Amino acid sequence: MSCCHYYAISEGHESAFSIDISSIVFGPGVLKEAGGHARALGMKRAALFTDKRVAALECVADALASLRAAGVDAILYDETKVEPTDESFRAASLFAAEGRFDGYVSVGGGSVIDTCKAANLYATHPAEFLDYVNAPIGAGKAVPGALKPHIACPTTCGTGSECTGIAVFDLLAKQVKTGIASKRLKPSLALVDPTTTYTLPKNVVAASGFDVLSHALESYTARPYTTRTRSPGPRPMSQGANPWSDVGCEAALRRLGTYLERAVNDAGDREARDNMMFAATLAGIAFGNSGVHVPHGMSYAVAGLVRDFRPEGYPQAEPMVPHGMSVIVNAPSVFRFTAEACPGRHLQGAQWLGADVRDAAPENAGEALAGQLMKLMRATDIPNGISGVGYGENDVAALSDGAYAQQRLLTNAPRDVGRDDLARLFRGAMQYW
Repeated sequence: MSCCHYYAISEGHESAFSIDISSIVFGPGVLKEAGGHARALGMKRAALFTDKRVAALECVADALASLRAAGVDAILYDETKVEPTDESFRAASLFAAEGRFDGYVSVGGGSVIDTCKAANLYATHPAEFLDYVNAPIGAGKAVPGALKPHIACPTTCGTGSECTGIAVFDLLAKQVKTGIASKRLKPSLALVDPTTTYTLPKNVVAASGFDVLSHALESYTARPYTTRTRSPGPRPMSQGANPWSDVGCEAALRRLGTYLERAVNDAGDREARDNMMFAATLAGIAFGNSGVHVPHGMSYAVAGLVRDFRPEGYPQAEPMVPHGMSVIVNAPSVFRFTAEACPGRHLQGAQWLGADVRDAAPENAGEALAGQLMKLMRATDIPNGISGVGYGENDVAALSDGAYAQQRLLTNAPRDVGRDDLARLFRGAMQYW
């Protein structure tokens, strides 16, 4: 990596970056400390958010027992939805408003943590639902003040939501995935217990693991923070790649190159799952400061327009494309496109993931990275591109429209991305092997 070259400063552009560090406790058994941390944050009456599947697991029982032993009146909410929608966010927000809680605890995957963020927001600062939703889909209004304390306890090794100020959901009326982004949504504390991943199904580990991978690769290849026009006031949450986020990206990608296949294909490999959980947290810290770009922007359309795909290991009541899966099926196509903007970073990412790039020329950087991604996808039974989750040529226009609405993400890419570019990228992502 040539840090000085990538972050060259020019007149009128940004010359500084901000570092927003999450408060994290990492290690086996830390969920049993939830009560003490809740009391330290001033909680007396807390809502514990989870979903029905996780609610039956030991991790929720441990968190509830710890809260109640510390004298916290903990009320369970287990109606969160895997891949949440505006309807499920509204229902959770109503529960939060009626409960008059002074704090929140979330135990689950990114969907649970994001739902808790949204409920905390709308209960604390009531508004029309679309007011806080990212523009141009929503009004993109700023969150007006601090939220109630929130302790996030992830149970999947993927989203990094415990480290970010982002809450993602499906807007049903428009069949598109979007979100709310504000530094004020970032949890007060994360309790990251890797033992919660030991019972995860193979497909869940694969999808969540590729979400980690995409967070790190997209953050590392995002446009440099120095390309943004300098402006007074707080810097944006997605400020572009910067030397701080680079550290987390490298550490996460090195672990993914070593442990992703092992964690997916051997449920008994606790070393691999522990390291995947740590990689998720590292990547969450990184992209929470730099932001992601095109693969995530395209993923929102892939998830939002799903028709009949039902992945193994997930609830079967309705079709869905799990978030990490909806991201990675686009990624090889995207990185072939973005490589010309920063080939060295694409080659470095491929090397950290295990590729031999010693003889690779800069003009081959995109193919080198795409090839390594496809190798990992095949080894972990990820679908073969977007055709593998139910899409065809007739869907390209609708997918492109859905992705083009994600300007907050697309403008963070190292190359400009137009609607026609998105159509070509979706066609390139149709099938890889």
